[in-house]
Amino acid sequence: MDINFVAPCLLGVESLIADELRAMDAKNVVSENGRVLFSGDESILARANINCRFAERIQVLVGTFEARSFEELFEQTKALPWEEWIGKDDAFPVKGYSINSALFSVRDCQSIIKKAVVERLKSKYRVPWFSEVGSLYQIQFSIMKDKVSLLIDTTGYGLHKRGYRLDANEAPIKETLAASLAYLAKLRNYHTLYDPMCGSGTILIEGAMLAHNIAPGVNRNFSAQNWNNIKSSIWTQEKERAEDLVKWESDFIAYGSDINSETLELAKLNAKRAGVSSKIEFCTANISDFEPKSEKGTVICNPPYGERMMDIDNAEKIYRDMGERFERKRGWAYYVISPSENFEECFGRRADKRRKLYNGMIKCQLYMYFK
Repeated sequence: MDINFVAPCLLGVESLIADELRAMDAKNVVSENGRVLFSGDESILARANINCRFAERIQVLVGTFEARSFEELFEQTKALPWEEWIGKDDAFPVKGYSINSALFSVRDCQSIIKKAVVERLKSKYRVPWFSEVGSLYQIQFSIMKDKVSLLIDTTGYGLHKRGYRLDANEAPIKETLAASLAYLAKLRNYHTLYDPMCGSGTILIEGAMLAHNIAPGVNRNFSAQNWNNIKSSIWTQEKERAEDLVKWESDFIAYGSDINSETLELAKLNAKRAGVSSKIEFCTANISDFEPKSEKGTVICNPPYGERMMDIDNAEKIYRDMGERFERKRGWAYYVISPSENFEECFGRRADKRRKLYNGMIKCQLYMYFK
């Protein structure tokens, strides 16, 4: 029987996740604000964790219902088949959030859900208490406008943690968002990619991984790998499948520059850990000195801005420098993510297309120039 899943995500990338899940043969893929629903077997559980570039994690959807009282929350939680997942020795802590709901106390909801799961498992396993020394089954709840979703996390630490970025500069872009920018720029394995404000190299690394079809989670572990109800052979098979799909034959090359030489050393280490250092060249340079090394190219960047690293006047000067250096010419495309409503004015021309995205909690626009 198929399992129901949820892939929570940054706002604005839901359609990207839906596309990649369908390509993985997931079933019943449906996009909602901030998450994508889908279904599949244990292989899809492992495949989604290993291959999803844009989602934040993969969760088993145990059940959904409406609740406006603690009694309703308790009884409907207790009615769900928790024993299908959680063994009598397993750990099952509870965490979550409540927004615009009658049950607004997160701590009380946490306590009620935990108690309900305990009572359900007591009745199934005929034991008076649970040691919780076994595998971790992190229960997560979301309550939105009185609709409760109860989930079990399969991922562990978030999917944006690929394993290559041990340290970062002052204001890194999340790996999942960087991958989204590369996808929206339609990056291919014959493209030349530039990031003239590359920081710790995340956009360049994610671009290189996308261009060569390197699965972002192939070198890390996941919480569900320790679950008794999923065979270890499934994880082995799915990692081997991901490795077989890598395409190293390419003309792809990326160029990264930054004014901070220490940050560039960090970027080089990150690229090496990601296995794409041979595809990326770094140099110390200011954006005002940006000089393309190819006849055609794709520029993707996340420039500093007032809310992030510097005052607004300095940020707007950078936008003006970008407008001067990023020439409108055949074979070139520019993708800039920024929260500034004045970006186009400072840059000097209107974007051919804009897309609303979130960098953490900051609402941004992806300004796209390709004509």
